[in-house]
Amino acid sequence: MITMQTLTVALGSRSYPIHIGIDLLNQPELIIAHLPQKRVAIVTNTTVAPLYLDKLTARLTAHGVAVVPIILPDGEEYKTWETLNLIFDALLENRCERKTTLIALGGGVIGDLTGFAAASYLRGVPFIQIPTTLLAQVDSSVGGKTGINHPLGKNMIGAFYQPQLVLADTTTLATLPARELSAGLAEVIKYGLIYDPEFFVWLEDNMAKLRTLDKDSIAYAVHRSCEIKAEVVAQDERESGMRALLNLGHTFGHAIESGMGYGNWLHGEAVAAGTVLAADVSQRMGLLKTAQVERIRALYRSAGLPDTAPDLGAARYMDYMGLDKKVESGRIRFVLLSGIGSAFVSADVPETDLTAALTHYVHAI
Repeated sequence: MITMQTLTVALGSRSYPIHIGIDLLNQPELIIAHLPQKRVAIVTNTTVAPLYLDKLTARLTAHGVAVVPIILPDGEEYKTWETLNLIFDALLENRCERKTTLIALGGGVIGDLTGFAAASYLRGVPFIQIPTTLLAQVDSSVGGKTGINHPLGKNMIGAFYQPQLVLADTTTLATLPARELSAGLAEVIKYGLIYDPEFFVWLEDNMAKLRTLDKDSIAYAVHRSCEIKAEVVAQDERESGMRALLNLGHTFGHAIESGMGYGNWLHGEAVAAGTVLAADVSQRMGLLKTAQVERIRALYRSAGLPDTAPDLGAARYMDYMGLDKKVESGRIRFVLLSGIGSAFVSADVPETDLTAALTHYVHAI
């Protein structure tokens, strides 16, 4: 069995490796190689800290690295200015310097908060991503998107800021609740839908193995997902073109997260429901066959994810989606599907098709 694979996000002088493998937290040399000084601040949360903070701290301190621990509350509802300031408070109180590296140890919320703090503190300090959830390993830790939520919209405040390293230790997935594992699978499925139809078929054939954390299957799914994202980010770092395709289902999904209250629907659950809505709109526009929509829904169901969306009302959906980052000249731009493995962005979506989709694939809250 291969214990580690390495990919590179090719961004010239800002390129960085993604190490994917088993028991990587026991290999501190992978981290130390990227530290400009032997001092780090590890940002984590109350759920992850008891599992991995002491272990990582012990490995680093044994090699002479000083560690400042910063433990935040856990949950999407804490992805706020107030929580961000807790990081700044700790960095200032401990006199952290420009060469002090921030390490994000946790899921997507921790990664986004830590990355935004790193982009802002002293106008930019190094940071490293150590994602401990499937969703973070295959998506949010790669590509440099950082930020916080606002009551009116998800991820509306933030910065593009690339890490020095992504260390995806797949062993950490063993402590992930089943619901969180399923949420991560939503982003894995996304890569097949927008980029790789053969990967989509592989997921149809191997979903049961992924849900039981079969080591070889998980290793392949994480590697292929990161490989696709690295390719896309290298071509379009700041989402001016094809990177927007990675937002399949997210326009609807972010509306669900905002409308339901942050944390009530997990990000991956909202993306799954949002992708079904996007697929339905695509079918209504004559771009996708009904059988393809049903394949998509079936794969989400087999991953333990919703294949319908909550009924917020079409007007509320439109209001939330009007705050989406892809809005351009006042027009909502959607990622649509012209086939499994083929996606594009369009603002030319008939309102009748949108309304019909928001009526057809929703259920009462």
